[in-house]
Amino acid sequence: MATFLGWLWKVVQLKPQKSKLCGSVGGPQVTAQRIRLKDGRWLAYSETGVPKDITKFKIILAHGFTGSRLDLLRPSPEMIEEMGVYMVCYDRAGHGESDPNPRKWLGSEASDVEELADGLELGNKFYVVGTSMGGYFAWACLKYIPHRLAGVALVAPVINYRWRSFPKELSKEAYYKQAVGDQWLLRVAFYAPWLLNWWVNQSWLPSPTVIQGNTFLPNHLDAQFRHRAIASGFSIR
Repeated sequence: MATFLGWLWKVVQLKPQKSKLCGSVGGPQVTAQRIRLKDGRWLAYSETGVPKDITKFKIILAHGFTGSRLDLLRPSPEMIEEMGVYMVCYDRAGHGESDPNPRKWLGSEASDVEELADGLELGNKFYVVGTSMGGYFAWACLKYIPHRLAGVALVAPVINYRWRSFPKELSKEAYYKQAVGDQWLLRVAFYAPWLLNWWVNQSWLPSPTVIQGNTFLPNHLDAQFRHRAIASGFSIR
């Protein structure tokens, strides 16, 4: 019992190692384009597509769980040119070369998107696309800045299985169709969020497929694309 209590105390005290900010003394070098937000934080981003002054579609992309500003959608150059698409993807707060936000909440996520749009002079309306975990950023924009949105798309979003609007039996059925590691990830995140960072770093515990990079994809073409993407260093999680 004493051994178990000692281990539990160690886990409770364990916190993610605090990293140095990009561009700070002793910190990583800044390599990305960045804008300064109103609260003083830096937000890193990457652009692609046609010039903003001739674009027909201005799209802001929110990356997934392990992604970054480099996780841009990759249509053919011909399609981008024909449709007049401009895209910008940003490192979410605390990811890549963007500063963390200790007061982060859904409203601040939407505010980051809005400030990015204003800093890049995207105009009054723009499109938002959220991929995987980035889906909740898109949802935050729908809730807090709907007047700025020309449209929103969620690509393979992570869902809330406890959402009351879902039929209970359907939600339960879908939940247990997940891999065991994914089920445990959501349990820990809900019941003991303070334990999550430690949990996902333990190789002997059930590991979520989003970290392993082997989430089941029913379409074999999607699976082939993921294999090629991961082999080339492109994160799609």
